[in-house]
Amino acid sequence: MQYRQIGATDITVSTIGFGVWTVGTTWWGVKERSTGIDLLRRAFDRGVTFYDTADTYDSGNAETILHEALGDHRDEIVIGTKFGYDIYNYPESPNQRERPHDWSPAYMRKALENSLRRLGTDRIDLYQLHNPRIDAIENDDLWAELERAQAEGLIRTTGVALGPAIDARQIDEAVAAIEKRGATPQIIYNLLEQDLGRGTFPAAREHGASVLVRVPHSSGLLDGTVRSETEFAPGDHRNWRVTTNEKRRLWLEDGLRKVERLDPLLTEREIGQLALQFILHEPCVASILPNIYDADGLDDFTSYDSAPALTIPEYAQIQALYERNFDLEKARA
Repeated sequence: MQYRQIGATDITVSTIGFGVWTVGTTWWGVKERSTGIDLLRRAFDRGVTFYDTADTYDSGNAETILHEALGDHRDEIVIGTKFGYDIYNYPESPNQRERPHDWSPAYMRKALENSLRRLGTDRIDLYQLHNPRIDAIENDDLWAELERAQAEGLIRTTGVALGPAIDARQIDEAVAAIEKRGATPQIIYNLLEQDLGRGTFPAAREHGASVLVRVPHSSGLLDGTVRSETEFAPGDHRNWRVTTNEKRRLWLEDGLRKVERLDPLLTEREIGQLALQFILHEPCVASILPNIYDADGLDDFTSYDSAPALTIPEYAQIQALYERNFDLEKARA
């Protein structure tokens, strides 16, 4: 496992983190709590030190499961959690739809106190606004309260987890978070979906900031788990990524055609390893949060550096493919 520092902080994280959403909710296929606890502990044994969760994941369950699994290792891990969705007045989130946000300083304090309690800790290493829009990033009262909580030692540093889906406006949100708030953005970025990273990384480099990345395998296209015949189980989050059968068909067909163009780079590495190496080629990326469902996936993701490192010419080859949309028009012909 490799490790990187988050911006100008004294916080160091593993380059592969664990998004606790996969074991703290029922959206991703891990149904048994004991299985989730075992996976979290296995990740720690494999050198994973960064664990990212949120109060909205199963109304706090993803925070309590992290404490149950790794509470004895609190000083050896970095905890990121999130706030902003009003889980108290709107405890249910049907079909993974967004709850209303509450960005008031008072709500932030309430959310912080409850997350600290559920996590069984006296501080949160990375406290993130959960899917904020630009109004929350520009909310001076909220950020003043976050600064007070940081001065009290309850928060070590702040961030913004942008989403839920990819939206071009998130570039402006990420840049504003970096430049105005000194916060760490978390974005969707992968070899097939690069726009948010391309818009965010220049500001991060200029200001010495870090970026966190989720969905590194493009919802399964880049780890070999999604094929043309794949059917997502009821409750799987990817059913909401493509809202109609036609969109789903195009997403799969086009995505798999793009992946085929990467075959020359896979003689000495697996597609999942290539996906992670590509992201970590960018030095301002501190940690990646792949979707971890089982021990095999965890072992694969945490051994990405066992394959030959991605070379500069190979990285340039991928970027050239992206600029040509992976020659998709030729493939369709």
